[in-house]
Amino acid sequence: MVFFKNIFNGAPSNGTSPTLVPVKVSGGLRLNSSTNGKGRSAPKSQLFFSRERDFDPYELEKLCRAVGWSRRPLRKVKKAIEHSFLVITMWEQRENYRSLIGFSRATSDHAFNATIWDVVIHPEFQGRGLGKALMQQLVKELRRADISNITLFADAHVVDFYRELGFKPDPEGIKGMFWYPHSR
Repeated sequence: MVFFKNIFNGAPSNGTSPTLVPVKVSGGLRLNSSTNGKGRSAPKSQLFFSRERDFDPYELEKLCRAVGWSRRPLRKVKKAIEHSFLVITMWEQRENYRSLIGFSRATSDHAFNATIWDVVIHPEFQGRGLGKALMQQLVKELRRADISNITLFADAHVVDFYRELGFKPDPEGIKGMFWYPHSR
């Protein structure tokens, strides 16, 4: 893991965020195909963000398994979500069916600092700018709450993704330290 810190400048937005926010991706996002391969029109798909935490934790487990994350006890996942400062999910709505395709959360001291955790986009939706859109929404909401010091931990294979979003490794020479239960 790599320790990141970034200070986002600019005034936070005023007002509250609606529960559902349509996903906007630069360059356009083509999820609505005109046919379903059988000559019939495919159902239109809409993507949206939500701050609601009341969703089936099995959907999150399914999403995490899809990207190869190891299984975590659901009671702990529920507790982590409950105690997070902010949770942003991304959903695909296709007719009457809604599926979780993205997840992120942040913990915070509610004043200065927040740490981003568990950013995930379903593999079928990766490479379309949705991870970037999810991170931008998360940072926007943290800035709206007047949080200016935002950190995250990243596996080596996604460091460049976060760099492109403005995160910098140890910008002030701060060294992250870790304590693990079996480290002695």
